[in-house]
Amino acid sequence: MIILYTSPGCASCRKAKQWLKDNEMEYVEKNIFNTLLKENEIKYLLQRSENGTEDIISTRSKAFQALERSLDDLSIAELVDFIQQNPSVLKRPIIVNEQSFVVGYDDDEITAFVPSHLRALSVQACGRHCPNYPICGGLRQENDELSDEVL
Repeated sequence: MIILYTSPGCASCRKAKQWLKDNEMEYVEKNIFNTLLKENEIKYLLQRSENGTEDIISTRSKAFQALERSLDDLSIAELVDFIQQNPSVLKRPIIVNEQSFVVGYDDDEITAFVPSHLRALSVQACGRHCPNYPICGGLRQENDELSDEVL
């Protein structure tokens, strides 16, 4: 199940929701201002983020700047409490499922939520018989050759 953390008025959140709808993907939306994030939920997001607080905390937010402390100086309990009291510090959207974790909306990164069996079908579906093969097939072939060179 995909969980989409959003806020009202967030253009990137609207894009993410639309992409998920357009691709007929089920998700649960959690508005960070209407739903109190539980301690274990915040800890889970921190664990899933590759760079910890850097990935999910907006250091440009007013709440963060008013903190007048470094995030490194906060204990986990203090950090969780700070996020619960100031959900606006979270970057948005945050999109997560069992396999993938994406912060913000990016046309390429969000495709991580397309199930692998569907991605495999799309690769198989485009062959020399496809009218678009001269464009996408050629690009795919170039990418495969670059991958082989790296290995």
